[in-house]
This record gives sequence, structure tokens and C-alpha cells, in this order.
Amino acid sequence: MHATLPLLLATEFPALHRGKLETLQVNLGYQCNQSCLHCHVNAGPGREEMMAKDTLELVPQVLEARRIGTLDLTGGTPELHPGFRELVREAAALGVRVIDRCNLTILLEPRQDGLGEFLASHKVEVVASLPCYTSANVDKQRGEGVFNKSIAALRQLGALGYGREGSGLVLNLVYNPQGPSLPPDQVALQADYRRELFAHFGIVFNRLYVIANMPIQRFGSTLISRGQFNDYMRLLKESFCTANLGDVMCRTLVSVDWRGYLYDCDFNQQLELALPGEGRPHLRDLLQSGLQGNTVRVADHCYGCTAGQGSSCSGALHD
Repeated sequence: MHATLPLLLATEFPALHRGKLETLQVNLGYQCNQSCLHCHVNAGPGREEMMAKDTLELVPQVLEARRIGTLDLTGGTPELHPGFRELVREAAALGVRVIDRCNLTILLEPRQDGLGEFLASHKVEVVASLPCYTSANVDKQRGEGVFNKSIAALRQLGALGYGREGSGLVLNLVYNPQGPSLPPDQVALQADYRRELFAHFGIVFNRLYVIANMPIQRFGSTLISRGQFNDYMRLLKESFCTANLGDVMCRTLVSVDWRGYLYDCDFNQQLELALPGEGRPHLRDLLQSGLQGNTVRVADHCYGCTAGQGSSCSGALHD
């Protein structure tokens, strides 16, 4: 796989500083039951990295110590971690909003019986990958048969009340472009998703997040192989929007890798761009102090979050 970091380090991206820490995003491990082309984590069935029990036990402590309101669980496939459900229980007991970044097909995997019911019982917010509302496009990006399995999982969640008004069970979908292009308008595409998914499958959801593909890991390597990397970076830079700088996720979120080390965002995590400063800041350090006012580590991939309508873990920054 081609390394993208050397192509990103020299940057003119504007300086950023952190605000109040509101979200703890925890990557429980890189193991996944899928291998998607756009995956910036390079996750897959063969990955063995998994957060250790003593590190996992720090998460609720940090949530309480720093009074963090949101726990954002990601991977790989976070549900594959044996401590996933207990962590959700502890966070929910603290009154923390819990987000599960779910690939949907995990609900149909062996040994995941009752996963949907578990998520619903703890009012976990599901953020589910569905890069299109047609089978051909989804299977092309995520693998043969993934679309049908995703629809089956969405129907399972819908039967539990997810996405339905007044249920208190939030279901948000995620769209990634097929290739080196910016996502379309989020509001317009959301309307298309609502119409098509309900008409053909009876599926409802709360919001659609459109997220730009980052020029790192598997996607970045593919761009290099196809001779498209420089053109994509040019597109991101030419589409830079200053107004997005105030809302980028790295100002209020910290990303935690499977070893417990801290990063300004999930993308920096995958590039091994640790928080600025001496040493390797760790989850345990948050028990003693926060990060407010600290400098954010930036590189050229940051243009992916600030191009056009903007892009973050919660979709477009501006409608």
C-alpha cells in the first residue's frame, strides 16, 4: 500500500486551536467484517488490533472526570470488541450520549444475536454506513451482497423503532462518494434517500451525513495507484471554505486509538500524527487535565474537512 503521509505533511492549512472537549471518539479496534474501498482505517477481517481491558476501563472514568457529553464508538467494527456492550452500559448509566458507528451487516453476523435490541434498550444513536440507495453502487464500494444485508439490518432497526418520530431512537445514515469527488449537497441527497428507501423498502431514518473521502490509507493509496492523488488534492484545496474552520470536529473532539493514545481526529490517528507536544498523550492523561486551547495538528488532508459544504463525523458543516 502506498504511503500518503509524506505527500501531506508540507501544508499551508490555517492554524487551529481547541475549544471545550465535548466528544470522546474511541476506536475499539481495526477488525471488521467488511473491507471497503473508501475506508480510511484500512479495516478488515484480518486486522487483529483490539483495545485492552485496562485501557477500555479508563473510558468511563475519563467521561466522568472531564464531564464529556458524547461517547462516539468506532472501529473497524466496534461491536466486535468483547467489551463493547459493557462499555455502552457504563456510559449510558452516566447519562452520556452514546454513538455506535455501525456498518449494518454486523447485525446479521453470528454471535451478534440481540445486538439491535441491546442498542435500542440503551438508546444508542446508530450512525450507519450506506453509501447509496441502490444495490449496484453499494456492492461496488463495499462488497457483493452488502446492500441486501444492509437493508435487512435497517429493517431490523426500524422494527425496533429506530428512525421513527417520537421513538427516541436515532438512526443516521452515512454517504461517501464512489471516487475522487466532493459529496453532493447534503440536503438534496437526504431527500433522495428518504424517498427511495421508503418507497422501495419502507425504511425511515433521521438524517443523512455526507462525508468526503480522505486521501489517506486505502483510499489514498488507490488514488496514487490510479494517478489521481494530485488532482484530488487540487480539488480539495480549490474548494476550501474559510467558514468551515470554526466548526471542524477537531476543535471539540479527541480521537483515541486502540492503544489509548490521543489524536486530534480519527484521520490523524490513521496517519500516526499524535497530539502536538512532548511524548505520546494517552487516555489516562485526560483524568488530570483537558485539552482546551491546545494547538491542533494539521496537514494537507485537513482540506478534506473544509472543502465545499465541509465534512465531519456528523456530515456537512453547513447545509
